[in-house]
Amino acid sequence: MSRKIALTVAACIAAGTSLIAAPAHASVRDASTQASAPASAPAAASGSDRVKCTSMSNGQLCISLNTSPSRIEVFYTKKAGSTIQARLGFRTNTADWGPWKTISTGERANTTWNMSYPCNKKYVGLLQANGQTFETPAAGPTC
Repeated sequence: MSRKIALTVAACIAAGTSLIAAPAHASVRDASTQASAPASAPAAASGSDRVKCTSMSNGQLCISLNTSPSRIEVFYTKKAGSTIQARLGFRTNTADWGPWKTISTGERANTTWNMSYPCNKKYVGLLQANGQTFETPAAGPTC
């Protein structure tokens, strides 16, 4: 099995069947923070070193460090709660944010940064909504 396929399978397992139902390029509306856990709450890691997710009361937030082409993807799958306005981002030393989106129950919000990333850094996925910021565990490329 190729590395790309293995990473894709790991991302799907980490995020559940919602990834299969909504392709990465699908447009979605913003996510609700009522379903998520604050950044200070312990986060549950899953998947490989390149894919990390955290489950929240209303959904799941994940970061994926992809190759071919090199990119960072952060996605939030909203499973419950009211519609929210949110933005996705990632951080190493400083945060980089995507646009604000509206996310309803059953939708998946996705933001992608096409960029190369060094092997010696860790990347944390972020979701900001209702004045709160939520985080994934740190992901790091294995080089």
